[in-house]
Amino acid sequence: MKQQPENQQQPSLYLDVCCQNEEPRLPLHTSIVLFLLSYCECKFFKVYLVFKKPSSSESLRSQLPEHLDSSDVQSEALPQLVRDCRLPAVLDETGQLCRAGLAVVLRHIINKTIEADPSRNDVLALLGFKKTCLKACAEVSRWTRLCEIEIPSAVEEHLQNPANDDQQVPLSILTLERRLAEPVRVHNDDKIRRRKLQEQKREESAESRENLDSESGLGQSSQACDGLELRAALAKLSVDSVPALTTRENSEIRKVKTADLPPLEHVFAEGLYFTLTDVVLLPCIYQYLCSLQARAAATLHHLPHLLRWYGRVQEVPGVLRAANACGLLLSIPQAPTSGLPILSAEDNPTSLPVEEEEGREMAPEVPFVGGPRPTMTKLKENGIEAVFTPHPCPSWTLPWESLPGAINPTEGKMSNIRAARKMQQLNNLVAMVTELARPGYTIVDFCSGTGHVGIVLAHTLPDCQVILIENKEESLVRAQSRSAELGLKNIGFIQANLDYFTGPFHIGVALHACGVATDMVMEHCIQAGAAFVISPCCYGFIQNAVKFSFPKSKRFQDTLTSKEHMILCRFADQTAVQLPPDRRLIGKQCMGLVDLDRSWAAETHGYSVRVMTMEPESCSPKNNMLVGRPLQKSGLEVTAGQLEEAKAVTSGNEAAFIILHPNRKRGSGDFECGVPLRNQTESDR
Repeated sequence: MKQQPENQQQPSLYLDVCCQNEEPRLPLHTSIVLFLLSYCECKFFKVYLVFKKPSSSESLRSQLPEHLDSSDVQSEALPQLVRDCRLPAVLDETGQLCRAGLAVVLRHIINKTIEADPSRNDVLALLGFKKTCLKACAEVSRWTRLCEIEIPSAVEEHLQNPANDDQQVPLSILTLERRLAEPVRVHNDDKIRRRKLQEQKREESAESRENLDSESGLGQSSQACDGLELRAALAKLSVDSVPALTTRENSEIRKVKTADLPPLEHVFAEGLYFTLTDVVLLPCIYQYLCSLQARAAATLHHLPHLLRWYGRVQEVPGVLRAANACGLLLSIPQAPTSGLPILSAEDNPTSLPVEEEEGREMAPEVPFVGGPRPTMTKLKENGIEAVFTPHPCPSWTLPWESLPGAINPTEGKMSNIRAARKMQQLNNLVAMVTELARPGYTIVDFCSGTGHVGIVLAHTLPDCQVILIENKEESLVRAQSRSAELGLKNIGFIQANLDYFTGPFHIGVALHACGVATDMVMEHCIQAGAAFVISPCCYGFIQNAVKFSFPKSKRFQDTLTSKEHMILCRFADQTAVQLPPDRRLIGKQCMGLVDLDRSWAAETHGYSVRVMTMEPESCSPKNNMLVGRPLQKSGLEVTAGQLEEAKAVTSGNEAAFIILHPNRKRGSGDFECGVPLRNQTESDR
């Protein structure tokens, strides 16, 4: 087995290899990456096939593109950043920046291909409108989750039992079938729909003149309409043999109301155009169709739109070449698609709707009419009010004047006023993390942006390892550049959605994690048994998503409906300095209630959580801070009820409370973190 070179001269791409019946097999995520590499003709990466057991990739050579520079590697030999992530993953030349997760890796391959050859318009088109294809994370986007996780997982499961005659079409594939049956809604589709109407009328006129019989007329009309949409799709790829749609429609067509225009049919998965989504789905659907074998005719009558999509994808220039290079023989027998019944929603009532646009799940709903007072009154009548723990060290500050310039937010692209507020925010988070940190700890800065928090922590806590996780590539590259300028060695960078980071850590931190990102970070910390320091933001973006429903805690669930909770979230965003003071006060109370619900949910998992206000309050309109610590990590033998009782007794008292492990000394750090630091001795800190 070839070994990984010590000095990397090019980015390393790590792809998983699984084992079935003692034989190595490429899982779907790996096949998808290889197909894209072949389609893009990308030679930018050194590819490593990762085996969990000693084996060889020789039997897989027919599924690897010939131009691929690949080697085998054992999973235990992976670099630490890669080992902390789910594959596929790309490690850059420095060994400090890892990109992980299917969508992130695929988008990176596309960007690198365009960077090397800007003329590849066909590759650029894969990113879709505004270059957002599969950019929204699967934790909140149903569409990304369907394509990136659910369909590959369902097909993988199906491949384990391909001969099961009782097996039905996987739910995720039925969801895709229904998506393909819906009319297309794309940017500026009015122009294409008018062109389609014009071609329909021209076809009808030709039928009348030539006196065609009804059967052939229907067939040609359908083909003409289908041809228009396919031509529009292929023209997007700048294929020379396909003319662009430039003919202007006549005045009669221009006068037709938009509501009376014919709908556009799906040509590809996201609408008219061949995108990264089709690249992801093609190997999955190919494997699924191959596995059906003799049962194909009985099963495929449920999937007419999927079969039509499968045929159209093969017409895209470069697809068959790329597929053949990866051992995907796409020309398998297909069942006829005409006249086949389409499943209705009643056939599968458990299917989930798929949102029309990427990231739509994060958009706020229609504002509620009325105010939050009835909801707040209802909570108060049930003994629930926002309570803020006194800040343990309100005057603590980093020595900004003596810190290197690259650490200071004033070095970034922001105004002096905003930079000053950012420094105050960092004072608060770093103080809390410093209270929790111990030498050898791993600290993860989630939603790190350009690294304001993580870089300060890496410099301030040289005995700790700091990892920055961010899904925006440009932000993380900027953070890496700042880190290199400072010469930091105890820092790593991961571009990934949260679910793709699987490594152990001790403290999670996030400054202004928007909407449900706060809940995602808290959940990740709880699963890892790690402490957390989080400043929430964008409460108005909170709503039920793929992984979360609100309220979260039992007491809130017993008191409020989901819609009433959303009222709190909407008004929690009413804290801008331009608003009247009484309105900002209500907004602050709503923030406290939303975060109280979050803290109670965390405490059911054995955490003690403080909800406090950053100092000074003017440092941000979103100045709440959640500080949580797992009690079992400290050896604290107290129940959640005892902890609540202790908090209730000491609420508002600056002396607060200390719960010590019976066999520990006070200076050991194993106490409930509700103790104001100014009341401790230097040794206690």
